[in-house]
Amino acid sequence: MDVFPATSARFPQIRPRRLRQHPRLRDLMRENRLTTHDLIAPLFVYHGTNLKREISSMPGQFQWSVDRLAEPISELAEAGVPAVLLFGIPAEKDPLGHGAIHPQGIVQQAIRQIRQTAPDMLIITDLCFCEYTDHGHCGPLTTISGRTDVDNDATLELLGQQAVSHAQAGADVIAPSGMMDGMVGAIRTALDAAGFTSIPIMAYSAKFASAFYGPFRDAAESTPAFGDRRSYQMDPANGDEAIRETALDLAEGADIVMVKPALAYLDIARRIKETFGVPLAAYNVSGEYAMVKAAAERGWIDEKRTVLEMLTGFKRAGIDMILTYHALDVARWLNQP
Repeated sequence: MDVFPATSARFPQIRPRRLRQHPRLRDLMRENRLTTHDLIAPLFVYHGTNLKREISSMPGQFQWSVDRLAEPISELAEAGVPAVLLFGIPAEKDPLGHGAIHPQGIVQQAIRQIRQTAPDMLIITDLCFCEYTDHGHCGPLTTISGRTDVDNDATLELLGQQAVSHAQAGADVIAPSGMMDGMVGAIRTALDAAGFTSIPIMAYSAKFASAFYGPFRDAAESTPAFGDRRSYQMDPANGDEAIRETALDLAEGADIVMVKPALAYLDIARRIKETFGVPLAAYNVSGEYAMVKAAAERGWIDEKRTVLEMLTGFKRAGIDMILTYHALDVARWLNQP
């Protein structure tokens, strides 16, 4: 198919393959480049000591105790990965998720440990309550007309407290993921009131109720005790809604917006980039990672080529920063001569 119908008629001697014959020429012609500067590595911080526990559904990924965080952080820093996204799994959970806002909470401790190990590492913290509540939902619950769901407005107050707690511990970027209405505005107000006007917000603006999250729920121990999250995460069939959600978050003060998951939603990423022209992140989620690892372990695909092709596709779609469990491997591959 000729993308430009008049091309053949206007340039009858054109031979595109001429520009593909030499590897150096292919490099010169490359339109999009994946670099280590595009990568953000998610990390799971677990309560306890001397813990490095592999996540069975995510080969090569681990739950780490705070006292051993220097190991993955040092590896990432040495490979040139510039940023991490932290998830915490506390020792105790309750209906409100109080552990999320405690000054000595698991993420707050992890921030301080990372700052000691790699002072230049950008620390992004996931802001939600699903890992901290005993029911696994993203905020305190309420029952109206016999239906139990997350109390949206009560959650906003707690998210503000959690954001300030993370900023006080030394977080560089706050990334709210709970998809509550008014969430970004509430967090921005809380941060500003506490004097953290320079802390940016990376909003999970287009977060879909996806089947690709399964392994993450094992890793973060955040599977809902009942029901699901479709009352606050988006229907995978909806594209226009993603644009509206993104517009709302930007109006409330989001500095970076995110699409999650990535692979099945690159059309959404492209629409957001073309519509708003703002910094755009995408989360290459646990199920996407697990599928590649499983196929590679069986010899069905070349893992390195597949991952690099996939993440380059993210760049082609207009994505500026990529949250991926492949981050360490990708950085090492890109550093190879």
